[in-house]
Amino acid sequence: MLNNIIRNRLMADIKMNRIKEVLKEQGRTQTWLAEKIEKSYVVVTNYCNNNTQPSVEVLRKIAEVLDVDVRELLVPTK
Repeated sequence: MLNNIIRNRLMADIKMNRIKEVLKEQGRTQTWLAEKIEKSYVVVTNYCNNNTQPSVEVLRKIAEVLDVDVRELLVPTK
């Protein structure tokens, strides 16, 4: 149980995507993105907070809607 709590806390600090940052840079809202990609606001919020990660297909759609290269939505690993 304690290991799960520690793991969850560590994962909460790890960012896998930059969707929230790109939205902010463009002056767009999570509600706007949810409408454009036909997902619920809750789903998009989870993507933005890195609670869940979009599939590759959804990530491509987000990149298309935001008019950015999909790589701009990913956090560098190096």
